[in-house]
Amino acid sequence: MSSFQNTTSSSIIFLLTGVPGLEGFHSWISIPFCFLYITALSGNSLILFAIVTQSSLHEPMYYFLSMLSTTDLGLSISTLVTMMGIFWFNAREISFNACSSQMFFIQFFTVLESSVLLAMAFDRFVAISNPLRYATILTEAKIAQIGVAIITRGTLVLIPLQVLLKRLSFCRSHVLRHSYCFHPDVMKLSCSDTRINSVLGLTALLSTAGVDSILIFLSYVLIIRTVLSIASPEERKKAFSTCISHIGAVAIFYIPLISLSFVHRFGKQAPPYVHTLIANAYLLIPPVMNPIIYSVKTKQIRKAVLKILHYGAIK
Repeated sequence: MSSFQNTTSSSIIFLLTGVPGLEGFHSWISIPFCFLYITALSGNSLILFAIVTQSSLHEPMYYFLSMLSTTDLGLSISTLVTMMGIFWFNAREISFNACSSQMFFIQFFTVLESSVLLAMAFDRFVAISNPLRYATILTEAKIAQIGVAIITRGTLVLIPLQVLLKRLSFCRSHVLRHSYCFHPDVMKLSCSDTRINSVLGLTALLSTAGVDSILIFLSYVLIIRTVLSIASPEERKKAFSTCISHIGAVAIFYIPLISLSFVHRFGKQAPPYVHTLIANAYLLIPPVMNPIIYSVKTKQIRKAVLKILHYGAIK
């Protein structure tokens, strides 16, 4: 009965959920999840190592890619402990403070990823529309400033959410619907008035991922216009091919994010496993797929990664 009493946030213990209805198969379900985490962590680490060690990759495009890989690493690590803890040890309990911290980092790296994808769209626009001044416009100092601005933006947007969350009290079931702490999921368990939290959460989402998606779309409108103005069909193809990897990264980030938002707001009648699958896809697909996409579609990254792997095999 104590879990249903009006309780302050500092003493709350939440219970995380694995895959509803398949609790007896968690040890088997952990195998593909473990594979996905290994792929995400090793793939992004390899790309980061390649960019840091290979001087040929010390260019604006690859600096932004290193930011994306760092963000994907952070997103993966944010959920690794709780998710694998549930599947391997049935460790479902998580304190409010730990839950709040996990929520912050998940939201923080989500905002960072959206911002980095926007910066990469700007990078592609400058490279295609003004190739002769590309290196002088996007200097290392300018890229560092963009990185600082991205981190500052994410921190300032999310701090009010964290402050308001700590003021909530809970008097309902403390069972969360996911294997990690998700902001709307936690708010639904509160017996306090959460309208301000909901408004701020929606505002944070629209002012970051929402605005970024619109600006990315506008960037590609300008990119397509610039590419179509190029006389040679071969040059058009070459110019647009440099954007293929980024388009793939944008798609695998925004499609699961939009799907999760829709399911939480309009999919109340959907089976529990649908929420679970989409929630896990939202956090795991981008970190897993981004290194694969850039390794396959970007010749310089592919060569650098193969060089590192070949050198490691020889040693």
